[in-house]
Amino acid sequence: MKLFYINVKRRLLILIVLITSNFSINAQNNYSSIVLKNATNKSVVFDSIVQSTKPIIVSFWATWCSPCINELDNINDELEDWKKEIGLQLYAVTIDDSRSQASAIGLAKGKGWNIDILFDPNQDLKRALNVANIPHLFVFYKGKIIYQHTGYTTGAEKKLYAQIKKLINTTP
Repeated sequence: MKLFYINVKRRLLILIVLITSNFSINAQNNYSSIVLKNATNKSVVFDSIVQSTKPIIVSFWATWCSPCINELDNINDELEDWKKEIGLQLYAVTIDDSRSQASAIGLAKGKGWNIDILFDPNQDLKRALNVANIPHLFVFYKGKIIYQHTGYTTGAEKKLYAQIKKLINTTP
C-alpha cells in the first residue's frame, strides 16, 4: 500500500511539472502575433520588438496612474546613459482606451520623454502577459522575459538597471 502512495505522489509531481512547464513555455510565446499601434498609428508586431539582442523594457502604464508616470519620468532621466552603455530600449504600452490616445501622446511630449509610446487597443498584449495592475514592467532579452515587477517606488529605477545588467551578463 505504501508503494502505491509513493507512485501516486510521483505521478502527481510529474504531472505538475509538465503542466507548469507547458504554461511557462506558452507564456513566453503567446504574444508573437500581437499587433500594437505606435504614436503615428503605424502597426508594430510586438514580437519583432522583443527579439532584439539588446535589452528591451516594456512598461504598462496609463495617463491617470501617478506611479506609472513617476516611474517613466525617472527611467527617462536615465535612459540616454542606459542606451549608451547597454543599448537598452524602452517601450511604454498605454492601457488607456482609444479615446485617450491623444492624451497619452500629449503627456509624453509635455514631459519630454524619449520613449516609444505604444497602444494596445484591444488589450491583447496586456492579457497575453497577464498584466493585472499597473505600473507593470517587463524586461525582454533575446525574446524572453528575464525580469518583471509591478508597482513603483522612488529609486527603483537604479535597482532595475543593476538587475538588467546582471541578468544580461548571465543570460546565454
